[in-house]
Amino acid sequence: MFGSSKAKRKEFAVIGLGRFGRAVVRTLSEKGYSVLGIDKDAPTVQYISESCTQAVVVDSTSEESLSALDIASFDTVVVAIGSDFESNLITTVALKALGVRRVICKALSQRQKDILLRVGADHVVLPEADAGRRLGIELAAPNLLEQISFGDSHSVLEFRAPESMTGKTLADLDLRNNYGANVVAVRHEASVTVSPNADQIISENDIIVVIGRTEKISKLAELN
Repeated sequence: MFGSSKAKRKEFAVIGLGRFGRAVVRTLSEKGYSVLGIDKDAPTVQYISESCTQAVVVDSTSEESLSALDIASFDTVVVAIGSDFESNLITTVALKALGVRRVICKALSQRQKDILLRVGADHVVLPEADAGRRLGIELAAPNLLEQISFGDSHSVLEFRAPESMTGKTLADLDLRNNYGANVVAVRHEASVTVSPNADQIISENDIIVVIGRTEKISKLAELN
């Protein structure tokens, strides 16, 4: 039941149970969160019902129907309505009017994203554009394993050591002066060294984790 463990775990609602919405529902549920799935199509709701805490058939463009679900009690509501932008927009406006603290929306274009942000959406994702961007990054930086934003200007970068680094020490590489990168950890096979010394030798296939200004450290993953 929703609300029974609210002090311990966040609760989420996902509106629109297409492919994107179902993926969000399943991922959150697998991580142990309480998730309410909402869609106006009964077969779709039935299909996802076993993958979340509760799934209901509701027209999300009805503010009254959303209010009856006590939607404002959820920590975050994801609006994953894709093909019907009008419903997406009306739902977003209704959620903010009801006092939902954090509304995350799916958009199909930059124009849709701009409109949703203007009417109160807290965050908007462009799944296709984001997937294309990730592919471009992977092609340009084949050694990149993970990049996590750390504020507006900094990132944590995890990358596989390129051939040009192997056999050298961290002192030889001087990543701080050359790339503004502070080395957080180095993983060699099953062993992980946190805050490695300058004499740490980098071997083939070692994984290096650094933190620094995004525009500078991103170049590390592009090295050969």
